[in-house]
Amino acid sequence: MTNTAEHGEEKSAQQRLRERRAAAYRTAERVLSRDGARGTLRDRLALLHEAAPQVHDLDEPADLYGDGVVAALEERVAGLLGTEAAAFFPTGTMAQQVALRCWAGRTGNPTVALHALSHPEVWERGAFGAVSELRTVRLTREPRLPTAEEVRSFEEPFGALMLELPLRDAGYVLPSWEELTEVVEAARERDAVVHFDGARLWETTHHFGRPLREIADLADSVYVSFYKSLDGFGGAALAGPKTLVDEAKTWRHRYGGMVFQQFPTALAALVGLERELPRLPEYVIHARVVAAALREGFAEAGVPWARVHPEVPHTHEFQVWLPYEPDVLAEAAALQAERTKAMLFVGGWSRGGPGLSYTEVTVSSAGLTWTADDVRAAVVDFVGRVAEVVSR
Repeated sequence: MTNTAEHGEEKSAQQRLRERRAAAYRTAERVLSRDGARGTLRDRLALLHEAAPQVHDLDEPADLYGDGVVAALEERVAGLLGTEAAAFFPTGTMAQQVALRCWAGRTGNPTVALHALSHPEVWERGAFGAVSELRTVRLTREPRLPTAEEVRSFEEPFGALMLELPLRDAGYVLPSWEELTEVVEAARERDAVVHFDGARLWETTHHFGRPLREIADLADSVYVSFYKSLDGFGGAALAGPKTLVDEAKTWRHRYGGMVFQQFPTALAALVGLERELPRLPEYVIHARVVAAALREGFAEAGVPWARVHPEVPHTHEFQVWLPYEPDVLAEAAALQAERTKAMLFVGGWSRGGPGLSYTEVTVSSAGLTWTADDVRAAVVDFVGRVAEVVSR
């Protein structure tokens, strides 16, 4: 009974800290990124009220089972990625299962080669195998994308190679353009199709120095998200050859993805494509300024072990690692926001090892006003808050 009571008290304390951090974020006047999903229902409805008339004719009939504004969104995505067609899906989990199931039927091989840190392996509860009769094999566990040599030398056949671009759980990392093209060529040599898990593909153009069409053209099919990078309400799209997309729409129906009306999600996606997509390269460039200032700030503050990964971010998102327990850092983040109205670290902290934690940092429009000096000063203040929490 005592252990149960203590566990309940611990959960309650953690919940209270989460609620405190959320409240501090809402009242903070300065953050590096203002995530729309953390806003109120009124905020989200206001976005549609203000911006939707600029991206679509609101006097046309509402969508029914994927026509109207949903079809317009599909056409827009296919145009941006340079593919024959695209299909809207309510979730990326469903979109990718359907895509790889369709490819398995064509190749005759249900084995999907991917990274051990890829989204389906870490976050989807084994859905590929449990739901879609697919089998996954892991090319590598290293915190980088698979190499061409790893693809060529893998010891068993696979029908599809899935590449997450960027690889979020390794620190939003990307290969070089040359490395990516070599990996794709290696898969082709093995007669495997290539599918891009491009939930955040929108963010990659600055790093690769290539337009979206050229990046997407490397793959046989591409999935993109409308809430990651674009700040939409949700939803995803699968893009590729028309024959694949047509079959995917059949499986979408079978998987329960033919939602009666989806106009709020589709409109929010169109707003994101109009507003956020053109600004992503600007965010990436400024994220590099922020990352450098964070490194300098922690070094000047004398933190014994601090890392920004990657040192030069590949997208506008990256990791920060610090030698403290997660609860200490979460408490310090809340304190900083409450007392200064500036919140340097908005995201939660995860344990990365004994006495070691990491968080994810995103730099978007709200962060563009932060200078390098602002970031360094915020680091000094944050380190002081950490010392205050530790000394209690």
